[in-house]
Amino acid sequence: MSKKIISITEGRKNLFKIAEYVQKPATYYEFTVDGKPKVVLMSSQEFDSIVETMEILSDPQTMKNIKKAEEEHKKGEYISWDDLKKELGLSNK
Repeated sequence: MSKKIISITEGRKNLFKIAEYVQKPATYYEFTVDGKPKVVLMSSQEFDSIVETMEILSDPQTMKNIKKAEEEHKKGEYISWDDLKKELGLSNK
């Protein structure tokens, strides 16, 4: 991620430019007050993605399912995307 750190005073002066800049993926600004970090500005899309990730990571059942799928994958207990498409009749082969 690309982080820029500036004072909140400087941020206020350039808010519209900063708001445009943070629309780039993995980009955010950290605003300081008296040299101490106080506020972060990022795109709404980036924020929603982080919140969704936190929700997934905090759900014990989802994490259990992910770990189980990872173990099955390591054991080779899966089918390829091409085989799945064939099985579902979505492939011309």
